[in-house]
Amino acid sequence: MTDSTKNTDTITRFAPSPTGHLHIGGARTALLCWAFARKAGGKFVLRIEDTDQTRSSESSMLGILEDLAWLGIEWDEGPTLEYDGKTLGGDPRGVGPFFQAQRLDLYNAHIRQLIEEGKAYPAFESPEELEARRKEAIAAKTGYKYNRAGLEVPLADRIARMDAGEPHVVRLKMPDEPITVYDEILGEVTVGPEEFDDFIIRKRDGFPTYHLAVVVDDALMGVTHVLRGQEHLINTPRHIALQQALGFDTPSYGHMPLIFNPDGSKMSKRDKDKLAKKAVKEQKIEASPMDSVSDEDFAAWLKDKTRQLASDDLIALAKVLGITLPEIDVEDFRAAGYLPGALNNYLALLGWNPKTKNEDGTDLEHFDMDYLASHFTMGGMSKGQSKFDRVKLLSFNSDAIVALTDEDFAKLWHQWAAQYDKPLAQRFDEAAMLTLAPAVKTRCKTLADGRGVVGFALMADGAIVYDGKAVHKALIKGDKKGLELLIGFKAVVEGMDDFSPEAIEAAVKDYAESQGVGMGKVAQPLRVAATGGAVSPPLGQTLAILGKKSVLARIGGCEESVYLMANKE
Repeated sequence: MTDSTKNTDTITRFAPSPTGHLHIGGARTALLCWAFARKAGGKFVLRIEDTDQTRSSESSMLGILEDLAWLGIEWDEGPTLEYDGKTLGGDPRGVGPFFQAQRLDLYNAHIRQLIEEGKAYPAFESPEELEARRKEAIAAKTGYKYNRAGLEVPLADRIARMDAGEPHVVRLKMPDEPITVYDEILGEVTVGPEEFDDFIIRKRDGFPTYHLAVVVDDALMGVTHVLRGQEHLINTPRHIALQQALGFDTPSYGHMPLIFNPDGSKMSKRDKDKLAKKAVKEQKIEASPMDSVSDEDFAAWLKDKTRQLASDDLIALAKVLGITLPEIDVEDFRAAGYLPGALNNYLALLGWNPKTKNEDGTDLEHFDMDYLASHFTMGGMSKGQSKFDRVKLLSFNSDAIVALTDEDFAKLWHQWAAQYDKPLAQRFDEAAMLTLAPAVKTRCKTLADGRGVVGFALMADGAIVYDGKAVHKALIKGDKKGLELLIGFKAVVEGMDDFSPEAIEAAVKDYAESQGVGMGKVAQPLRVAATGGAVSPPLGQTLAILGKKSVLARIGGCEESVYLMANKE
């Protein structure tokens, strides 16, 4: 079957581990798996790989589901989630459950089958024994491979000891011939038997390894195409060996290019940790500035390059340090005010070329989810690494914001603020944000930038910090006419009953005409008095947002500040 063939039997899957927020690389994998299934008219399955019980958490799982739903990557089967009026997931084919921790009986049945057929075997060496052999191999400068000592025990004895509860792992007996991966992106990749030993498919704690679980799940859920990052290519021969041993069909594979930072380093969750460590050392902080992390753990984290702080602790630490952590997880981009459509658009281009031209002959770069779902093919994927260009993504996001209607911008801005900037959401309801939208959205590259445009309204009247240059130019320079006009307009404000943007604009116009000056001569002193600077949304909106009481208080405060500045001169 080719990429372009419509086949409702096509099934792709995304199977994240719930050990933290959804990495942006995982989001790209999910996006393209979704797009491939949509183009074929098939199904996209979401599965949770939670067999690592020490690291998995329900909160991480829910966070991943919400991140995918926010991106618009809707799964047909999998854990259910109510999101934005829709129910995602479900199990119409009866292939669940979709949590690996709930599928242990299935895994154990297949492992038992392999053992009884002599295709896998329990091995009873202790971790200490294996570590000693690894050290011997290192000392002898030879590559370590498991020596199949478990196979020296007769089959019946192996099973009896295993059933008696003797501690053990289960290993797959790898074939002695090469394994070829037929990859739809990379082409044929052949690996010789010398590259692999008999790897573990069930751990000493009784849980299956990733390799066994993913192969069984893919087969029982009918997965036809596996799209994943190239870091998994080394695992694919193992998975094919397992499929052959279990009598399963081998799905089509496509290993996508890895995502790197512009400097060539792999884009990793460790990037945030590295930056925080660097800042701590530069600022010479020795004790933990967070209640959630002890001084002892903080010191251990600082000394150990491999040790990482929890995501919430990193965010708290960044605030103390006054640094901005790089966006790595989907949640980071959500909090930074990116739009899901812009993020999806950019992610799709990391390794995929739509091979479509615009009317002017340039390569198509801007497209929506509908376009992706109808045009994505693995044939358009590149083999080389992809570099994550944050400047380009920011440009995509800026374009997407400008293209929004005022109504959509206000809705998205308020939704964002309600989650990530509660004081802003409490200060402005959606209706107020709609009033501000024409002025704000053209000044924003992200939704978070909106705070900078209207931040003056979040400050206490007595806390305004005035821009000296703006004050001097608008209020002090020359014959101080600006200050006189400002004081005179204060009486106009006091007499106003209607304080709407339209009424304010009309009052400014009338007052300017009465004084024989242009509107700007009145408007700019007012703007500086109300906001502290020379730039703001339209004056009528700016003053209406503040309200009559605050405007009067700020005019008075500005008057005092101007006198102080003038006296210093």
